[in-house]
Amino acid sequence: MEKAIITCALTGVLTNPEQHPVPVSPAQMAAEAKRAFDAGASIMHVHYRDQRPGKGHLPTWDPAICSEINDAIRTECPGVIINMTTGVVGSEYGYVLDYLRACRPEMAACNAGTLNYLKTRSDGSWAWPPMVFDNPVSKVKDFIDVMNEVG
Repeated sequence: MEKAIITCALTGVLTNPEQHPVPVSPAQMAAEAKRAFDAGASIMHVHYRDQRPGKGHLPTWDPAICSEINDAIRTECPGVIINMTTGVVGSEYGYVLDYLRACRPEMAACNAGTLNYLKTRSDGSWAWPPMVFDNPVSKVKDFIDVMNEVG
């Protein structure tokens, strides 16, 4: 039998935990990672969430929160590979590079090009306003440089 690598995305992007039961806290993230790990997942793709009450649908780039979540996942899932999100819209993204340097993941997402970020509901209406997920070559290069820097 051929081997497969299974990746689990714990939360998805822009998912509101009040509408869908996604994990937010370090303990919740670790518990869901453990369920996936026990089912065979070896990579956890993590979108770190704001820990303030009612703000769990928002991302956080706070290295302390990211490290706390990573540590909780690693405690529950020895040897798991953590794949950190790097998706950020706009020309200001130095803080995301700083979070990569501080947290030093085994793996990080490289968003290798610009795209239209569109999502519709089943009735055809927009789930959120259409937006451009901008990843010009210079931004991609900056991320690759930091990924190489941290190993």
